[in-house]
Amino acid sequence: MIRNVAREIAMHLSFELSFTSLSAGELLEQRISGPHFEMLAPEYEVYGELPGPSQRDYICKLVKGIAAHGYELDQYIEKYAKGWRFERIPLVAGAIMRVAMYEILYMPEIPNGAAINEAVEIAKKYEDPDVVRFINGILGSFVRGETEEK
Repeated sequence: MIRNVAREIAMHLSFELSFTSLSAGELLEQRISGPHFEMLAPEYEVYGELPGPSQRDYICKLVKGIAAHGYELDQYIEKYAKGWRFERIPLVAGAIMRVAMYEILYMPEIPNGAAINEAVEIAKKYEDPDVVRFINGILGSFVRGETEEK
């Protein structure tokens, strides 16, 4: 399993955090399992194989980090989504942006451009082209406004 697949799984779990009473740790324990992957594999290619130790660590770091910093990440999304309230942003798009923003803010080993590019590639699988451009624009504005470009 490669990192882009791990990001996509983290996005799914980040999305699911919005609808569950489980903690990030409990959700990860339940979802990164053979039976869960077997159930989802026919529908989603990314569940074709269980993550290895380094991919599992990456997924866990992202999901736990997003859970811990969710409010902050959502505030950034709303700040850069000019004229949009966070509640109006498609939930999948929000989950995709949270993953990328968390990587940009808290994982300095990940180049900003890579985080944005991966977010856009994931978005292309789940959203229409207008939403993909919206995500790209917000993430680009976020990097320009909040970070020193890598």
